[in-house]
Amino acid sequence: MGLCQYYLLSVVLLLPALCYSQFTFTSSRATYYGSADGLGTPAGACGFGAYGKTVNDGNVAGVSSLWNNGTACGACYQVRCNVPEVCTDYGVYVLATDYGEEDDTEFILSPRAYGRMALTDKSEELYTFGVVDVEFLRVPCRFRGYNVMFKVHENSKYPQYLAVSMLYVGGQNDVLAVEIWQEDCKEWVAMRRAFGAVFDIFNPPPGAINLRMQVSGSAGLRWVVANNVIPKVWKAGVAYGSAIQLA
Repeated sequence: MGLCQYYLLSVVLLLPALCYSQFTFTSSRATYYGSADGLGTPAGACGFGAYGKTVNDGNVAGVSSLWNNGTACGACYQVRCNVPEVCTDYGVYVLATDYGEEDDTEFILSPRAYGRMALTDKSEELYTFGVVDVEFLRVPCRFRGYNVMFKVHENSKYPQYLAVSMLYVGGQNDVLAVEIWQEDCKEWVAMRRAFGAVFDIFNPPPGAINLRMQVSGSAGLRWVVANNVIPKVWKAGVAYGSAIQLA
């Protein structure tokens, strides 16, 4: 079979998509990590790189029990703290970019996200709590002006090793699997979830790359195809655009 063997960026604000009063929140706890600029970390376990630092204006989080082997990467949540004299009613909207667990918390927030749960002029007081009781709710992600992008991970080595992740995945959609089209044997071949949101394959087919991702969301379980989404001569660290929008 040869190649047909199965081998195993920017600042974007999330728009509040749901009124929390219509849905049931889950109780948990949250803390925050150290960051000189208050933003996310490019070294997050999802493998997003710089996107994981600045997406959603740096309002990002590491999650623990929600992680689900990296399926939670890119999911959006509304998180609000439960200290009435300090916290707002609506909290903050965050995007999961990392894995982390500490002191029985579900969320380890960027400092910016943690502070934005507070009332005006109360953020410093909220920081002194360190860990705070919260309620959270999964909400759709919305990225105004952005389609899904396919980023070639920095560890990729042209042409023998390709690793990719999907950015700006809108709605309440989880990417469960990614497959690559093998033209010589006319079939889709599974890519391996290497870690977080990164899927990889050794010896990818030559030519422009066709990918499809299996998405689970409000529309059910479906495959979304991106033809020629990565050029014939691709480069590590580059994110390539598509015509795909998920809602």
